Amino acid sequence: MKHWLGTVALLVIGGGGVCRAPAQTADEFVAQGRDIPQERNPSMALAYFDSALSLDRENYEANWRAAQAMVDIGKQWPDDQKNPRRDSLYAFAESLAKKAVQVNPDGADGHYALALSLGRTSLTKSNKERVKYAKEIRAEVLRALELNPQHDRAEHILGRWHAEIRRLSGFTRFFAKTFLGAGIFNEASWQQAIEHLNRAVELSPQTIYHHLDLAEIYIDVGQYSNAREHLDEVGRLPDFDYMDPRYKDRALELLKKIEGKKDKGSDESPGPE
Repeated sequence: MKHWLGTVALLVIGGGGVCRAPAQTADEFVAQGRDIPQERNPSMALAYFDSALSLDRENYEANWRAAQAMVDIGKQWPDDQKNPRRDSLYAFAESLAKKAVQVNPDGADGHYALALSLGRTSLTKSNKERVKYAKEIRAEVLRALELNPQHDRAEHILGRWHAEIRRLSGFTRFFAKTFLGAGIFNEASWQQAIEHLNRAVELSPQTIYHHLDLAEIYIDVGQYSNAREHLDEVGRLPDFDYMDPRYKDRALELLKKIEGKKDKGSDESPGPE
C-alpha cells in the first residue's frame, strides 16, 4: 500500500503499516487508530492514521491525531539532548496539525495539536529560541479553549506556557518581553499556571502527566505540601499512557528532592534564576 507520511513515520511504525481491506475507508482507519488507544501504542495508532491519510489527505481527524501520535512517540527522547529523529517527528507533527487547522479552522483538536507540536519543539531549544514560539503556542491553545472549554490537554499546555515564561531569567526575560510584547509577557504568572493545570486535573483527574506538571510548578513557587499531594497521586494512579512509568519515576525523584522542605509564603516567588 502507499503511505503518505513518508520516511520518518515509516521508520517509527516499522515500514509495513496496516493491511487495508478493499472496502475500508479513511474514517474506518481513523476509528481503528482511535480505539487502540493511541496513548498506549502511538506507533500502531500512527500506522492507522497513515493509512487514512493515504486515502484522504483532507481527513481532519487523521491529521490531528497523527500529529499527536508523532509527538507522543517523540517525547520518549529527552528534550535536552540532540536527537534528529525526534526533531523530525515534531516538525512533521506541526505540518499535520497545520493541515488539520486548514481543513477545519473551527476544530479545537487541530489547534490543540498545533500548540502541542510547537510546544514540544520549543522544549528542545534554548531559552531564547523558545520565546520565538511562545506567541503562536499561546494563540493556538487559546483558540482551542475558545472552541472547547473542556479540553484538558489544552488547559495543560496553557498552564505550562505560563510556567515556562515565568521560568525565564536574566537577559532572556528582557528578550522575551521585547519579542512577545510587554502585554503578553506581563500576563504570564505562576498563579495562572497553577489555575490552568488545576483545571486540567479537574477535567481529567486520571491523567498522570497533569498531576506531575502541576507538582513541578508548585515546587517552583515553594508550595511543597501541594506538590507532595500531586506527586503522591501520581504513584496511586494506574498507568495509561506508555510514558506513565517514566512519569512515576520522575515523581519519586521530586519527592526525594523536596523531602523535609517547608512551604514558602508566596505563590508568586521569582522561580528559578
